[in-house]
Amino acid sequence: MIALIIIVGLIVLAVLIFAGYYNSLISLRNRIDNAWSQIDVQIKRRHDLIPNLVETVKGYAAHEREVLEHVTEARSRAITAGSIAEQSDAENQLTQTLRSLFAVAENYPELKANQNFLALQEELSGTESKIAFARQFYNDSVYRYNTAIQSFPGNIMAGIFGFKERQYFEAEPESRGPVRVEF
Repeated sequence: MIALIIIVGLIVLAVLIFAGYYNSLISLRNRIDNAWSQIDVQIKRRHDLIPNLVETVKGYAAHEREVLEHVTEARSRAITAGSIAEQSDAENQLTQTLRSLFAVAENYPELKANQNFLALQEELSGTESKIAFARQFYNDSVYRYNTAIQSFPGNIMAGIFGFKERQYFEAEPESRGPVRVEF
């Protein structure tokens, strides 16, 4: 009778450990999805700001059409990007084109003094900070998840239940510096 109680106790203990580990993997995976949605929200906000910024600049620097078209094209590519790698690449290109736009704006003192432009600049700067924070949170979540599914016994559980490694959101080396939005 005692042997039966010990065996049942061991089985119950194994099931509890198994369920706890499985639930922690689910929690980590959901945290990544949540972190990605936070990035998506901030990126959407940035995408929404860009047309207003382009229109404001266009009013003062209409003959800088090429730069404005590059920003618009980069925004379109970023909106339609699919995978995390494509999204990362498109957002990095958009950041580069925004740098060009701000460099052009430096040549127009009336534009730099425009209250609408200053408000958009400040809002974009705040959004860039939020995107950077959301990317960091996402990458931290991916690190924890990938470590959990690559470590023992997580690798066994991941194999059984199909947990796959997640991809980091990576910045291009030249875009790792701060976006210059000062005038």
